[in-house]
Amino acid sequence: MKIGMFLPFEPDRRWELARQAGVTHAIVKLAPELTGLESPADNIDVLAEAKRRFNEAGFELEALEGDELDMSRIKLGLDGRDEDIERYCQMLRNMAEIGIPLICYNFMAGIGWHRTKFNIPERGGALTSEFDLSQSDTVPEIISPEQVWENYRYFITRVLPVAESAGVKMGLHPDDPPIPSLEGYGRFLGSANGFRRAMSLSESPSHGITFCQANFYAMNEDVPALIREWKKRIFFVHFRDIRRTQNGFIETFHDNGEHDMAELIRVYREIGFDGLIRTDHAPAMAGEKGGGYDILGHIFALGYLKGILDSTK
Repeated sequence: MKIGMFLPFEPDRRWELARQAGVTHAIVKLAPELTGLESPADNIDVLAEAKRRFNEAGFELEALEGDELDMSRIKLGLDGRDEDIERYCQMLRNMAEIGIPLICYNFMAGIGWHRTKFNIPERGGALTSEFDLSQSDTVPEIISPEQVWENYRYFITRVLPVAESAGVKMGLHPDDPPIPSLEGYGRFLGSANGFRRAMSLSESPSHGITFCQANFYAMNEDVPALIREWKKRIFFVHFRDIRRTQNGFIETFHDNGEHDMAELIRVYREIGFDGLIRTDHAPAMAGEKGGGYDILGHIFALGYLKGILDSTK
């Protein structure tokens, strides 16, 4: 498997620590609000510069992750979405030209990944995040799950032929948290059946899944069974764990959740998965501010992951 890490466009301490921890592949988000540059949908030079920077630091730039342009008109089905879809298609062509083979994308309308608290005590006083449905605002419906589904179908049937022609894989990320509606925005990717419905739209080799383990567990799904079911569709693994609660879940250290993480790696090996895997949403350790992407928890998780990978060869 290719060990990756989600890293910023601008080199910083995280780059250095990732390489020291044995990370070989980089994942980056190149949205204009993060880079101060144009979207990679509008300027191929942004991709070329990211590729150059990571290569010079010893990484292979393997994937983009998240919305690299404003996707609101696409996800909400608003006027102008066809223009945005064409920009997205151009981004896929640009990725192919620069040699970036994968994009991890989501279809969470209105609100992305969401937590109700980020200061839940974990082991030794580390701070982690929680989603508690009872603490989430209930508001009138803005868009229904079925409308979001129709907008997804409209989008994916138009971009997949371009992705396939370009040789770029698209790994669909689950809704996080996996609930039918969040603050008025409907969601349809909060269950295995929602994913089965999405995957049924095309057998294209570019149409697959970002398998975020803890999200599928939060759906009350059998995670090893889904890995085996979707073995040909898993392009990318997000390696994390949680403890389920009455109204949601709490994120944990990678060795302190409810799964046998070594067993999950054995299942990935069983299905022949040799793609990209990265640690995800680690608790904040001493001196860090929290939010899932501080570096110390990820360095711990990387060592844990590498140990499992070595012991399951």
